[in-house]
Amino acid sequence: MRVRIIFKLKNRGASLPFHHQHILAQFLKGVLVKGENEKYISYPFYNFSGLKGQTKISRNGLHYYSSLVTLVISSADQEFLDYLLAQVFAFDDIQLGNLEVSPLSTEVEKGIDLADEIKFICISPAVPTKAAFNDVEGKRFILPETDEFSDLLYESTMQRMELTGLYNEEQLASFSKFQVVPDVAYLNRLREKEKKFARIYSVFDMDVKYEVRGYTLPFKLYAAKEVQEFLFNCGIGNYTYKGFGMLDIANANPIDRTEPYHFSKEVVTV
Repeated sequence: MRVRIIFKLKNRGASLPFHHQHILAQFLKGVLVKGENEKYISYPFYNFSGLKGQTKISRNGLHYYSSLVTLVISSADQEFLDYLLAQVFAFDDIQLGNLEVSPLSTEVEKGIDLADEIKFICISPAVPTKAAFNDVEGKRFILPETDEFSDLLYESTMQRMELTGLYNEEQLASFSKFQVVPDVAYLNRLREKEKKFARIYSVFDMDVKYEVRGYTLPFKLYAAKEVQEFLFNCGIGNYTYKGFGMLDIANANPIDRTEPYHFSKEVVTV
């Protein structure tokens, strides 16, 4: 399930870094901690996008000029999403980096039919390896066309699905079909133009800064429908709860994909 939080932007022209997932991750983590529900304080099975709006690029990053900005949050657990929304809408004003915003309303994205073969795009970078302190493994470049790249994403997916407690051993064993096939033509076009599809990003955990390599590319995923659904709702790879690995369906039309959600500013304040 995916919901969109629409915020009113109070200081148009303010900026965020190009990659500002750590700012959003810190805010959402703070919201969950403040809510004091132990069930959700360290809940990892959710995912979120960058902040969407009309932007212009400068040396300082992205300057937002639209009156409204949107954050997409996704999880398979509707109860968690409603709880998170309640905590967000408890605030009249929110500081996101340099942006001053106020939560207005929510929308829900309509359900999408998933199959055993889906072409995805990465809304945020997918991280196939975990980082460790004073270790360069998390920054190592891995060719997306290799089996290693696909295998690492499979391993992280199975570990996360097992941790949810929603799948038994027999089900997990049946999910052995898993292959990530990148769009090679897309990668080659970027290489010809000397543009990057893999970059180093910072991840923060318990005040410690780690560096990981994230990949932003379209790919086909061959996997069971249950696996496709889990990744669509919870993201692919590592650090998805910190805003990495969010997916969307390739060539999907964002218009007409949403409908009003029962959760809104007016509902919360009644």
